[in-house]
Amino acid sequence: MHATTHHLTGYAATGAAILTLTLAGCGSSGSNGTGGSSGSAAMPAAATTGTTLMTAKVAKVGTVVTDSKGYVLYRFDADSAHPTRISCYGTCAVVWPAATAKGSITVKGIDKSLVSTAKRSGGASQLTLAGWPLYRYAKDDKPKEAHGQGVDGTWWAVTPTGAKAMTAASGTSTGGSGY
Repeated sequence: MHATTHHLTGYAATGAAILTLTLAGCGSSGSNGTGGSSGSAAMPAAATTGTTLMTAKVAKVGTVVTDSKGYVLYRFDADSAHPTRISCYGTCAVVWPAATAKGSITVKGIDKSLVSTAKRSGGASQLTLAGWPLYRYAKDDKPKEAHGQGVDGTWWAVTPTGAKAMTAASGTSTGGSGY
């Protein structure tokens, strides 16, 4: 009985450690001490062999840029494109984790000359599109969800040209496509 209990306890501890590292990795590229040095190794959003940006049609938003798993990418009005400036760190980066680049960058439906990276203060390479730093939204649970669209009037799903995706009627419309 002790051996079984010990093994189950060990598995639970391992699972908790993995969950903690995964959650820490979501916003760890910032400074503020919460991510520490464990940060960049636990970033779950990027593929191991490279990073792919592609386009997808998303309900109520239109054609936007997604990561390789289909999660919508966003831009932040407090950042700037020329020159590229990243301003989402600390608590902001927990809710809006940076879309980071690992390995080569592949694009599908996006002009590759518009895609680049910028160094975050923690050293990670954040993807940029037309100079705008790109982010995920922690509350998007599934691919092609755009719950971050228009949040605080400063966060926008990004189009393949780097522009803000603009919804008709501020996302309050439930039906008509003519708005």
